[in-house]
Amino acid sequence: MRPRIRLLTAFLLLSTVISTACGGGQTPSSGKGLEKPDLVIGTMPIPDAAAFHIAKTRGFFTREGFRSIRLETIRGTGPAIPQLENGQLDIALLNYVSAFTAQSKGAVDLRIIADAYQADADTFLLMTPADSSAESLADLKGKTVAVATLHSIGTLMLEIALRIDGLTVKDVHLVEMPLPNMPGALTAGTVQAAWMAEPFITAAKARDGAKTLADMASGPTADFPIAGWGITSEFAQKNPRTVAAFQRAITAGQEIAAADRKAVVDIVPSYTQIPANIAKVITLGQFPLTLSATRLQRVADQMIEFDYLDQPLKVAPLLLPPAVATPAAPTPTNGAS
Repeated sequence: MRPRIRLLTAFLLLSTVISTACGGGQTPSSGKGLEKPDLVIGTMPIPDAAAFHIAKTRGFFTREGFRSIRLETIRGTGPAIPQLENGQLDIALLNYVSAFTAQSKGAVDLRIIADAYQADADTFLLMTPADSSAESLADLKGKTVAVATLHSIGTLMLEIALRIDGLTVKDVHLVEMPLPNMPGALTAGTVQAAWMAEPFITAAKARDGAKTLADMASGPTADFPIAGWGITSEFAQKNPRTVAAFQRAITAGQEIAAADRKAVVDIVPSYTQIPANIAKVITLGQFPLTLSATRLQRVADQMIEFDYLDQPLKVAPLLLPPAVATPAAPTPTNGAS
């Protein structure tokens, strides 16, 4: 009986090996079933992308079967849109205002596959110089205000806040300015106010004594959605398993970012120019765990109200449902194991 037992044991072991090689032991890290296991991701060196870098560093993309994740630094959503269209980028971090503008104009047919960042108190501030006498937004009438990009998330939030104080965007002079240049421009008097984000808020306060005139993420813009991960509808149709795997990996990173501030402040200096000592004290936004049509529709509705869109935009059709399980690998059709 012993020879038979040994023979049976060997047969079972061999069967297990063959089954695993053919996909019977499929796991998320095997790479089986992904249409595109090598991705090119467009992102920016800002806190909004912290969850992605957590996921990448901790191997969540590898676990889902991706062979490589190549990063391309993008200057913003505007330049990223044509790169998504022509296939230079597979997935990109997009601010919702610019993304919805491009969608409405027919420049692209986007799908949002995961939320990334949401405003919180003190994450986006309108700052003034240390010697400014302005006490409210009403005091900015006729003044020069710096924004990172015209007709963007920053200007929309500013316009909403100006209306509360009885002004419109026509009552101030908006100028585009890179965020790193804003603290110096305030000190020099080149601008009288600036729409700022972290870490430049913390730096301007500590170095130049800049003051907060208004919180841009309060009142109508409290918890305002800022950015998410987008693809083209064509990419979504051709690569459903790849998209689902990305969603699972980014969600795992998002869950850590949402629950563990230390994980965020530890990762931020690794992909930005924010020093570790500054990262520890900056004010962070929120890392949403769900992709909510109701929440994102707020952005599109405000865009209509302030003439950022020519016609109403329904957000729900642009959102892909989250992936909740690892799909089985397709059955090989060529007889290969």
